[in-house]
Amino acid sequence: MPTIFFKIFLGLIFLIALTQLTLNLSYQEVAIPITGQSLAVLVVTALLGARKGSLTISLYLLLGGIGLPVFANGGSGWEIFTKGSGGFLYGFLIAGGLTGWLAERWGIAHFLKNIGMMGIGTGVILLFGVGHLTAKYGLEKALEYGFFPFWPGAIIKIIAGAVILSICHAIINKQ
Repeated sequence: MPTIFFKIFLGLIFLIALTQLTLNLSYQEVAIPITGQSLAVLVVTALLGARKGSLTISLYLLLGGIGLPVFANGGSGWEIFTKGSGGFLYGFLIAGGLTGWLAERWGIAHFLKNIGMMGIGTGVILLFGVGHLTAKYGLEKALEYGFFPFWPGAIIKIIAGAVILSICHAIINKQ
């Protein structure tokens, strides 16, 4: 059975890898990166639980903050937390902790509960992201650039996360 450190390490590698999968969409002449970050954050915390999952997300944010290019499009540095995507980044920690907590209570055996868990986590990430953008640019711009372009991808990631969790549950229970 893998140790706690190995599980956290695997979660961190999974998160970094999915973050690097980026689809750049153009929305009114602005490049908007759609990544696997939020999907990985929520899947990792659902699988590891609130404490270990939050530690994994914290390590990810720390690595990016100190300069390792682990954020979307190879971004790094503390200043990223003050830029437009900053709210999404610190929203990962809150959403991840909540998702891990829900997984500890609900389990990951039921697809519809997984949908709910992923939906709640995604909602929290979007809330922090849009809130941060609202403080910087106002609500209209925040919704225009921080919500509307992302919600279709968010729905796909919610469903994908629920499927991944259900598959993981089936694999874990076979052992």
